[in-house]
Amino acid sequence: MADFTVADDHFRIDGKPVRLLSGALHYFRVHEAQWEHRLSMLRAMGLNCVETYVPWNLHEPRPGEFRDVGALGRFLDAVQRAGLWAIVRPGPYICAEWENGGLPVWVTGRFGRRVRTRDAGYLDAVERWFAELLPQVVERQAGRGGPVIMVQAENEYGSYGTDAVYLRRIAAMLGESGVSVPLFTSDGPEDHMLTGGSVPGLLATANFGSGAREAFRVLRRHQPGGPLMCMEFWCGWFEHWGSPPVLRDPAQAADALREILECGASVNIYMAHGGTNFAGWAGANRSGPLQDGDLLPTVTSYDYDAPVDEYGRATEKFHLFREILAAYADGPLPPLPAEPAGLAPVRAELTEWAPLPDVMDALGDEETAESGVPPTFEELGLDRGLVRYRVAVPGPRAPYALGVSGLRDRAVVYVDGVRRGVLSEVDSTLAEPVGGPADVELWVESLGRVNYGPRLGEPKGITGGVLHERQFLHGVRARALRLDAFDGPAALEGVPFVPVDGSGGTGLYRGTFEVADVSGTGHAGFELPGWTRGFVWVNGFCLGRYWAAGPQRTLYVPGPVLRDGINEVWVLEVEGAAAPYAELGPGAPARAPGPAGADV
Repeated sequence: MADFTVADDHFRIDGKPVRLLSGALHYFRVHEAQWEHRLSMLRAMGLNCVETYVPWNLHEPRPGEFRDVGALGRFLDAVQRAGLWAIVRPGPYICAEWENGGLPVWVTGRFGRRVRTRDAGYLDAVERWFAELLPQVVERQAGRGGPVIMVQAENEYGSYGTDAVYLRRIAAMLGESGVSVPLFTSDGPEDHMLTGGSVPGLLATANFGSGAREAFRVLRRHQPGGPLMCMEFWCGWFEHWGSPPVLRDPAQAADALREILECGASVNIYMAHGGTNFAGWAGANRSGPLQDGDLLPTVTSYDYDAPVDEYGRATEKFHLFREILAAYADGPLPPLPAEPAGLAPVRAELTEWAPLPDVMDALGDEETAESGVPPTFEELGLDRGLVRYRVAVPGPRAPYALGVSGLRDRAVVYVDGVRRGVLSEVDSTLAEPVGGPADVELWVESLGRVNYGPRLGEPKGITGGVLHERQFLHGVRARALRLDAFDGPAALEGVPFVPVDGSGGTGLYRGTFEVADVSGTGHAGFELPGWTRGFVWVNGFCLGRYWAAGPQRTLYVPGPVLRDGINEVWVLEVEGAAAPYAELGPGAPARAPGPAGADV
């Protein structure tokens, strides 16, 4: 057992000063069978600690329905076997470029703008979740022989609000649950953020990507004593669909890390290994300085331009960081584990297909009765997936503009069974007018919920109404197709597949590829040349969203998902398919050094 404390200006283990050299690795973004390898990469880089968030929505998708909450405990056990300490950030809000900032849709749908405040109903939901989650953290605290040395109270609250009553209650809940290791907060190094997010008596830490000396100077204005720590050193950044790739010059990032350590501070490298937003769990941001502009959905890859890339490979940034961190190690750093090998190129022929309406009939929820306004995704209890809205244009009437108010995020529109266009928040009216009578279908997919800023928790789907000229169309019916309807080996038993006809229509495609021997294969890359937008499963494991908008072209396939012999592929295309095949191979090439960019 070890006693971890915060005393004077140091972290201490059994009374001896220690500098925390931590790296972020989210257990939920890495296949469990690959945890050991990724943790050994962190050790080899020179780290002595690992940090992880916990996404509430992944583990409690519906009230009282808990899914694999024990994954955190298994990860912490793997951390201890790897010889690392652990920092746990249980939320309830985590940001993390994760769907809804980790908050379940049933929470934000029920409590709306009352989330992350002192609201009694919201706090009751948090308390029930903590009661389910925290025992595995408590029993793995350092004082009980485990690896957990610190736990965060909420997350970057100063970027959101000023409810000190709420923050104190979250901290109290952690203590009441048995968390006895030091608690901390983390915020941007700005006065208004540290004022809004700090809790008296808890260690305040700062999040930034450069300018350590100035950041710590600001932090010291708010916390004159205690150890300095950058809880999120942003060594790279995430990417959005339809935006250019984001790379940070490795030498520039190494200089920023060196400055943190020269300040005598501890650090958590965010991300040390980013991993992947499997199964459609990627979040979204809003553009603009106040995060209230256009929707910016996050890509499936969470590579983050991290020192250990999405494929588990050491990058130039890794080697520069390792050189710096070696000077702070107690002894020689361990060698790097073997680099994972990629799959040899193979083609998956997609030979069967079921049109999207048939997939909805087989796997969708019951259609709602007619209602005056379209129900939102939240009102349908849907986190990830599609909703088909159906409404009639009465007639006879002349052609008028057909559009949608309050659309989130993207709708493929059919009039009398014929596709008429794709609408978005920005372009919300069809190019050609529609006369009546006519039957209208709008297939709406959530591209990821906002995970940061004042529009956290905003509803998805059609939040206003369907408009014909200036007139709302009422009598709307809705039906949801959930992504988790595809979970499990027997998920597709009721889907009426037919041979692919080459039409390139929307729907569910199925095919296979063969691998003679997967032993030693660490990963594969998956591509769909010319396809538009949808989701991919390999052997029932959801790789996540693909989208021709880029910049991501290749989806990551964890090696443990593959199997000897025949492997099955499912592709759910929601806008328009191309030639019916997919290509698998060794994956995206290792990153080349990027040009020097702006500090983050």
